Amino acid sequence: MSQPDAITDIQSRIDLERHQFNKLEKLLTELLPRNRFWQAKFAAAGLSARDIHGLQDLHRLPFTTKGDLLADQSAHPPYGTNLTYDAALYSRLHQTSGTTGNPLRWLDTPASWKWILRSWVQLFGLMGLRRDDRLFFPFSFGPFLGFWAGFEGASGLGNLCIAAGGMSSPARLKLLLDNQATIICCTPTYALRLAEVAVEERLDLAASAVRAILVAGEPGGNIPATRRRIETAWGAKVVDHWGMTEVGPLAIESPEQPGGMHILETECIAEIIDPQTGAPVPAGEEGELVITNLGRAGSPLIRYRTGDLVRAQSTENSPLARESQPGLQGDLNFPAAHLRNLLLFLRGGILGRTDDMLTIRGNNFYPSALEDVIRQFDAIAEFRIELHTVKAMQHIKIKVEPIPTLESNEIGLLVTRIAETIKSRWHFQAEVLPVSAGSLPRFEMKGRKFVRIES
Repeated sequence: MSQPDAITDIQSRIDLERHQFNKLEKLLTELLPRNRFWQAKFAAAGLSARDIHGLQDLHRLPFTTKGDLLADQSAHPPYGTNLTYDAALYSRLHQTSGTTGNPLRWLDTPASWKWILRSWVQLFGLMGLRRDDRLFFPFSFGPFLGFWAGFEGASGLGNLCIAAGGMSSPARLKLLLDNQATIICCTPTYALRLAEVAVEERLDLAASAVRAILVAGEPGGNIPATRRRIETAWGAKVVDHWGMTEVGPLAIESPEQPGGMHILETECIAEIIDPQTGAPVPAGEEGELVITNLGRAGSPLIRYRTGDLVRAQSTENSPLARESQPGLQGDLNFPAAHLRNLLLFLRGGILGRTDDMLTIRGNNFYPSALEDVIRQFDAIAEFRIELHTVKAMQHIKIKVEPIPTLESNEIGLLVTRIAETIKSRWHFQAEVLPVSAGSLPRFEMKGRKFVRIES
């Protein structure tokens, strides 16, 4: 049977896997004669492109980590050796935020950038973008990949895209209301910040034209209490999205199956492994997401350990109907829409980070679980979680900023209730401290709500 080249040729999971392998073969043929980074990787493993006969052989290739990439860029500044072509052929530079260390720089050729835009077209189809949607981007574009490609992808489809960089939050709110934006693209933190400012400005966001908040960049879209707060404030649905500067935009939530994300397997190969052993985890168990992107030949990644923890559920046998469903439905004919039931589904989205797990008094959990507790209290305007290590013992300190209208006796009761809720769930005592209004930072992009402090 011939291998399907076009997405529209894919009618089964077998077709999808053939499509993936076809793209993998082409990628290896393109990069191995030219890309020093992957030449070294394959040589160290004693492999050549001819040794990869199917997706089942992918495990023979070594994993790649962010540490590997950073070390390569440090040894070969400024961009490292993961360049398939001469540097003069690259047209775009992006880099990670560097919130957990040195930023990682990433170059794209025009062809690789077109692949990223094609990926966004498919993601928009999965989330239900409509022809009349107006997308609003309330942040200043910088070197991070962020929503650069989302902006260009939607613009290329003919949708009105409104850039709102270099503006105050009140000015942004006026701009989006005046122009009747229907989709806001931002971090969960900034969606809540805009809602906070709207209350101060006496603006009714729930009465606006906004129907969806497309969130990415940090946990929140998958945290029930945070999601509820955003949706209540805006009167709109939250749509979770996942991607990374180094792998591209590769997952999104669909209206047919909320509470998780579909991996765009037409453009990548996804694996879920045990973070300790590197072995595949059984279906339905939590593990680390590993990505091979299949169209970014200029700076590709093969078996990249993302550090993100997920739990997969195949939707191949899902009872989801392929016809229109209530919710965020689109009227555009997107090529990936018919594949929704075949794509890998991540139940609960990104569950946490391999390097963020906390162990307090024998309890293992992630900061996102604490956020879910804190966001259940509507009287909390903002918060910050601090992990203090004192004499090898870990201690949680939570700074909470109550809404300005709260009286002092109400603040004391609020702090007590938060501490009691945490103790009843995890059986340890967190130190919950109220702070004055406006004292905690607000973030336009990724919010640093969890910090480790060595004492």
